[in-house]
Amino acid sequence: MAKKVSKREKIKQKLTDKYRLVILNENTFQERFSLKLSRLNVFVLGGVFSVLLIGLTSLLIAFTGLREYIPGYSSTSLKKKATKLTYEADSLKNKLAILEAYTKAIRPVLTGQIEPEKVDSIVNVAQTRIVDDSNLQATKQDSLFREKVEGKDRFPLSEGAEGRAKVVFFSPLTGNVSQQYNIDDKHYAIDIVAPTGTPVKAIADGTVILAEWTAETGYVITVQHPNGFISVYKHNGTLLKQQGDFVKSGEAIASVGSTGELSTGPHLHFELWNNGYPVNPTNYIDFQ
Repeated sequence: MAKKVSKREKIKQKLTDKYRLVILNENTFQERFSLKLSRLNVFVLGGVFSVLLIGLTSLLIAFTGLREYIPGYSSTSLKKKATKLTYEADSLKNKLAILEAYTKAIRPVLTGQIEPEKVDSIVNVAQTRIVDDSNLQATKQDSLFREKVEGKDRFPLSEGAEGRAKVVFFSPLTGNVSQQYNIDDKHYAIDIVAPTGTPVKAIADGTVILAEWTAETGYVITVQHPNGFISVYKHNGTLLKQQGDFVKSGEAIASVGSTGELSTGPHLHFELWNNGYPVNPTNYIDFQ
């Protein structure tokens, strides 16, 4: 009686049964190559080949530039650029925050919300002085003495017997006065119109204490004179002297121009100060 074979033994037998693969010459039927295999051998060899193929592919993707061509992978250079740009963006963000904080701090000053201290404002001091002078009630004797003084020469060449101080200033420029000295409008100077390039001269001997450019008044030069006088020349076209230079009366120190945001044409903006207060230049100089 034949022995009954179980299903498991049948599967094992199928896997272990040998098969011969023969390659023949089609014309002569001569055997060229033969290979004896079982199904189990085919499965094992196929699995090993698949594992080797997957491993080799993984190595190529991990250590070569081929991964850049695979969707989902980015290039190393692109990652470096992205990282660098991220750092730069973070740096710009910090700088922007600092700039915003600085702008926020100076905005009250620029918009006028914070007013300057009266003690630091020479304009307020001058105005206070002028207001106080206007409130003084002159007596009849004071009025007569004032008329006597004003009737005399404003530009004495020598010190008189009555003790008047000798003050002689050279005219910095000859021309038409377009705007007079006006304390109410806070215009502590006179504007003299002249052709561009006309020499601007020092009113007296002195030392240049400032020679620079400003956005509002353009080229500015300031000269310190004896007896507490300071002369200021603004909106010049060029400067001929530098800070620290000694100048003589009537010496050219600049030329007429129209520099600075506040200038409307070629002219000289001339200021005269005495002991820290602005004075009317026409009381000392004849500009005609």
